[in-house]
Amino acid sequence: MRELRISIVVIVTILMCTGVTMVFSSSGIYALQNTGQSAYYLKRHLFFLFVGLCLTIGVMAMDYKILQKQAKPILAFSVFLLVLVLIPGIGHEHNGARRWFHLGMFSFQPSELAKLAMLIYVSDFLSRKQKYIRDFFQGFVPVILVLGAVCLLILKQPDLGTSVFTAVITLFLMFIAGARPLHLGSLIFLALPVVYLLIIRVPYRLARILAFLDPWQDSRGIGFQLSQSQIALGSGGILGIGLGHSMQKLFYLPAAHTDFVLSIIGEELGLLGTSAMLILFTLFIWQGARIAKRTEDPFGYFLATGIVMSIGLQAVINIGVSIGALPTKGLPLPFVSYGGTALIFHMMAVGLLLNISRRQDI
Repeated sequence: MRELRISIVVIVTILMCTGVTMVFSSSGIYALQNTGQSAYYLKRHLFFLFVGLCLTIGVMAMDYKILQKQAKPILAFSVFLLVLVLIPGIGHEHNGARRWFHLGMFSFQPSELAKLAMLIYVSDFLSRKQKYIRDFFQGFVPVILVLGAVCLLILKQPDLGTSVFTAVITLFLMFIAGARPLHLGSLIFLALPVVYLLIIRVPYRLARILAFLDPWQDSRGIGFQLSQSQIALGSGGILGIGLGHSMQKLFYLPAAHTDFVLSIIGEELGLLGTSAMLILFTLFIWQGARIAKRTEDPFGYFLATGIVMSIGLQAVINIGVSIGALPTKGLPLPFVSYGGTALIFHMMAVGLLLNISRRQDI
């Protein structure tokens, strides 16, 4: 599978190089205004890339099957951090959400570790309990109880989107492992009213839904971010207005270097630039799925499948939000957006995927 590994490395490298360029392009003026250094976010982004590269090399050097033996301790540690971040004075609060640890210049988001830890735990469970997966009490309930505990802690931050994202990936893995559709369908049916109440009864979440339905109805209020994103994408045309020439990044489009970096790509590089991003992520999903399909080890198969789906689904959600096809959710574009913890764990996940592929050749 050497050719698949090479293609994955090339695709991810192109995405990361694009990210470095666009983070600087979209954040330079904003950083100059707020920090006095136009390269402030670029330097931090490069630091995160370096840390991610070191950890990725470490992940690739080890035997990924070690993670199967340590699946429960890794999950327990991630749950401990999810509890710890909720404690005032330890977890850092920003805009009403307590989701980060501050460690000097580095901010760590434990929910990113929890997503990967759940992937490892579920992959281990499904590989060991394959003959019980259709049994409600032995193959279904244990995973759902663990998933419920993790999602509840993430909801307390609060972060509904990451909770739903983690649940979707977990249920998908259970489905391909052979879980009964009746069990999965019943759980989803019971969860829908809860999700509905969590949206309707929380003003800022309801505002996001209303903005999604018609951002132009209040384009200077709740629909400001989505309307500015669409303006940026529409302004680029086919070829774009030129790298570094974006107007929307001049304090019009909030989070231009994080959640809405694709909008700046569309404005500066046009339809060709955004199409290139779509093609690269499609190729990543395709090549990653081929690695998963050729993996004979059950744990490696489920883990590779979960990694590919997790990165692919996050890319789809980010792109969908940028074009107005999905409600606003703070998920960065993998490998491209500025964002330390997410970038590092995405790089580590790719390292695991390459590790799984390499071990199949031994």
